[in-house]
Amino acid sequence: MRLALGVSYRGQAYQGWQSQPSGKTVQDRLEAALTAFADRPVATLCAGRTDAGVHALNQVVHIDVDVEREPFSWVRGTNRYLPHDIAVQWCQPVADGFHARNSAHGRRYAYLLLESPVRPALESGAVGWSFRPLDARAMEAAASLLVGEHDFSAFRSAECQAASPVKLLRTIAIHRRGAYWRFEFDASAFLHHMVRNIMGCLLAVGSGSRPPGWMAEVLASKDRAQAAPTFAPDGLYFVGPYYDAAHAIPQHTPAMDWLP
Repeated sequence: MRLALGVSYRGQAYQGWQSQPSGKTVQDRLEAALTAFADRPVATLCAGRTDAGVHALNQVVHIDVDVEREPFSWVRGTNRYLPHDIAVQWCQPVADGFHARNSAHGRRYAYLLLESPVRPALESGAVGWSFRPLDARAMEAAASLLVGEHDFSAFRSAECQAASPVKLLRTIAIHRRGAYWRFEFDASAFLHHMVRNIMGCLLAVGSGSRPPGWMAEVLASKDRAQAAPTFAPDGLYFVGPYYDAAHAIPQHTPAMDWLP
């Protein structure tokens, strides 16, 4: 039987999603918890691998199991064995053809940023930080130049393993609420460090260091060296993937409601 699960986590304490020999990854902790609950080895496959320090609100994974349990039992039973900063949010049976990664039509990320002369304290690790004032109109103008299907090589890390740098970036939305900015990204898929590299460029524009049109020059160059430095992972959240409605995969979890 194939099951899909939604998982939220705070990534600050982990070396990213993907399993590592150290065992200090979200996948390692989740598989250990699932294995303890099922009393047999359980392997997971996720919708999108996140980097060290990056958080997730609705990471979707699928597992193949031969254990008969109610969906709510998988949620409560697995969470019993998980650390406080990882939690299964929901579980449901899916068709054998469902694939957490390959069935996704797109993925969404959000970046939460504090604009303040003083660095974050209570929100440390949960938000990015800019001590310079930011110009919303300038950032929106720069962001609009990235929307569409493009070669995003200029925003791709050297370690990226994607077969192609061409991705469809559907939207970038920028909102402000008090001292907090929220940047929302929706794309067919993302390259390694793509959002963090775009964020670095947006903040260069927003702070006045670069004009909005510079973003088009960076994109056209296809050269990572032309873009701004990779921005901090602290405020980056994998909001989650989305699928054909026939799969009935939840696109919202309570974890999403606390972000400004």
